[in-house]
Amino acid sequence: MQKYLSGITEEITRKAEKIKLLITDVDGVLTDGGIIYDDNGVEYKRFNVKDGFIVSHLRKSGILVGAITGRNSKVVENRCEELNFDFHYHGVRDKAQKLEEILEVLDLMVEEVAYIGDDLIDLPLIRKVGFSACPADALPYISAHVDFVSSLNGGQGVFREVSDLILQSKGQLSDIIDKYLKP
Repeated sequence: MQKYLSGITEEITRKAEKIKLLITDVDGVLTDGGIIYDDNGVEYKRFNVKDGFIVSHLRKSGILVGAITGRNSKVVENRCEELNFDFHYHGVRDKAQKLEEILEVLDLMVEEVAYIGDDLIDLPLIRKVGFSACPADALPYISAHVDFVSSLNGGQGVFREVSDLILQSKGQLSDIIDKYLKP
């Protein structure tokens, strides 16, 4: 098995290989955290296409994908639908409670869940799940509590890097890459 991501400890690999569900925050993870409003109050966000491209591979590998975000945004709803997330919840203030509901519905254990977050509202999930990550530009009091700090800032492929890490830990990333290398 080829290792495409370097510097991944055995402990991180052990935690990541158990993952059956990857949940992400949106603002500051899938986006750079910026919000643009035009003169008519229309909201704009910028997403990284590399994050989106890996979702289908996660799902084909048996990993569910979801989002829990504290804001309500039609732009985010549209992006989650476009990427065919298994679920996405918006305007959630108590993310830990939402996780409990999800675990019950999906019949998963907390050790089988990964979460990517970047701010205070994410700390309860970061501390609870089996594997947690944050962007490189998360504040120090957030990054101090995660298993893995991405080499990338929010909106620049954090979700992709964490997804690749999980797939590599499960021995599946090489197979995905090999499919694209075939003539």
